[in-house]
Amino acid sequence: MENENFIRVGTTLYKIVNQPRINGGFIKKRIVWNNETLRQDYGKDFLATIPKYDGFCTVPNHVNYQPVVDKLLNLYEPIGHQPKEGEFPHVESLIIHIFRERYELGMDYLQLLYLQPVQKLPILLMVSEERNTGKSTFLNLLKAVFQNNVTFNTNEDFCSQFNAEWAGKLLIVMDEVLLNRREDSERLKNLSTTLSYKVEAKGKDQDEISFFAKFVLCSNNELLPVIIDVGETRYWVRKIEHLKSDDTDFLQKLKAEIPAFLYFLQQRTLSTHKESRMWFAPKLTFTPALQRIIRNNRNKLELEMSELCLDIMETNNVEEVSFCINDMMPLLSNTQCRYDKGQIRRVVQDIWKLTPVSNTLTYTTYQLSYNTLQYYSPIRRTGRFYTITKEQLKSL
Repeated sequence: MENENFIRVGTTLYKIVNQPRINGGFIKKRIVWNNETLRQDYGKDFLATIPKYDGFCTVPNHVNYQPVVDKLLNLYEPIGHQPKEGEFPHVESLIIHIFRERYELGMDYLQLLYLQPVQKLPILLMVSEERNTGKSTFLNLLKAVFQNNVTFNTNEDFCSQFNAEWAGKLLIVMDEVLLNRREDSERLKNLSTTLSYKVEAKGKDQDEISFFAKFVLCSNNELLPVIIDVGETRYWVRKIEHLKSDDTDFLQKLKAEIPAFLYFLQQRTLSTHKESRMWFAPKLTFTPALQRIIRNNRNKLELEMSELCLDIMETNNVEEVSFCINDMMPLLSNTQCRYDKGQIRRVVQDIWKLTPVSNTLTYTTYQLSYNTLQYYSPIRRTGRFYTITKEQLKSL
């Protein structure tokens, strides 16, 4: 039927067209149409046959999808797979390769995407300096499973103010990510946990919508792909190894197994229960790859202070060091840079999260000593001091 190509939402008429994609297939687009043009092309009675809706909504559901919810047209796209019992060896091998020792956690992540699409999940960041690791193949699998509900973005897209493309998407995917500006990393963190979002489109006013998109990022930069601060729990960073084999038909084999994989996800029992706003307990998604990025994000002063305190502990065979800000100044005098009290205080309070004792007390601290075998000698002082332990510094 011709009239299926047109809809009216509220008082606006749209024509539905299939726009060809450069890599094959089509994407459905709604183009605002003119009433008079429609009448000229199809006759005055045609308008009465066009489906009418009161407005738009976004209700994600992959199992019991509803195209219309309470007379509102659902902008979330259905996925065209029919789950069917079967084997999925290639999909399973890719998930094992990506998540390795956290295979069950990876399965939980994919199961939650499929069955609980509005649940917030950690920012999945896959890093590797090597080529042919399967990172892009995993992104393409996600696209094949969730189809038009996945949008691929560049670093420039992410930094742009015009982001109407993200409205109602399940996954925002970025290959070769490099967000080295603080404001971009803050935006990414905030979007990963926000429940609503102001959508901007060129030439249009802002419109607030519910936001349930998850971020999946890839990078060849293992040290500084994004700015991640100490104590940050919103990232799940996976270091991806080189693939042992190179099968040029691998993606086609993955796509053929999607119905069996979705059937499995429908029957599977989750291995975890909700322990945080992003489902997983932070200790489950903490990895050496995440710690490596955090360490490379640390500023020079904080690294100097950390090395200094560890050196004092090592030479004096102690597990902790107490100090006031004034004690730290001369200890740092041998470094190449000069720092003021405010900078040192920011490291102690904002990065190390230390608080001073509530009253002025006597404590043991350390000073530079050139006349003894040990480079740092203990000295008794009074003040409102801070204490840092070896365990705390090792965890940073």
